[in-house]
Amino acid sequence: MTEQLNPSALPAALTRLLGQLVVSVQADDGSPLREVAHIVAMSRAALLGGAAGLRLRSAEDIRAVRAITGVPIIGLTKQAHPGTDVYITATPQEVHEVAAAGADIVAFDGTDLPRPHSVAELVAAAHAAGALAMADISTLAEARAAYAAGADIVGTTMSGYTPHSPQQAGPDLALMEALAAAGLPFVAEGRINSPELAAIALQTGALCVVVGSAITRPDHVTRWFAEALGIR
Repeated sequence: MTEQLNPSALPAALTRLLGQLVVSVQADDGSPLREVAHIVAMSRAALLGGAAGLRLRSAEDIRAVRAITGVPIIGLTKQAHPGTDVYITATPQEVHEVAAAGADIVAFDGTDLPRPHSVAELVAAAHAAGALAMADISTLAEARAAYAAGADIVGTTMSGYTPHSPQQAGPDLALMEALAAAGLPFVAEGRINSPELAAIALQTGALCVVVGSAITRPDHVTRWFAEALGIR
């Protein structure tokens, strides 16, 4: 653990997540589980299993889940915007919507992809709304830039989704180790699809671990098995 991960130096919402599991409860558009009632039910199940926090993808989902729990919520939007590949909480308006719905932490694309609004603008919007700002990054350089812009925490979420990050089947443990070595607090997220990988990610020095598809997307998990059996 780096000095920055001392609980006394962290905001309250991050302190509550230190060393814990956060479950990303999301369903793709078109999924049978996309309805808000299903998101609430899966969130309840994740909390029953021991999740200390949740990551949710829309103001509607956040509002409904906030009504049934007080755990820290990492909130975001997923919306396409013309002229950019930035997809996660790309505008200050989206930041405000997520925070107003009850998210403690607003996650946004913090990569160096061409973008409609700067990381600094999104950080400022989150702080103005009373929420923490989480930059989803794909490289060490992006993490440094996000902290320079005022981000409260970064996550390895975007590794594998940008041209300059490794395209691999598993989590980017090398990035996690580099962040830890640089003394930069981070959330481990992205392709962590087994309990063993979650434990390894936490051991790299992550503040907490976020797991999504392996827990809350049965269509994705079914596809893993079907492809392994050569039936897709």
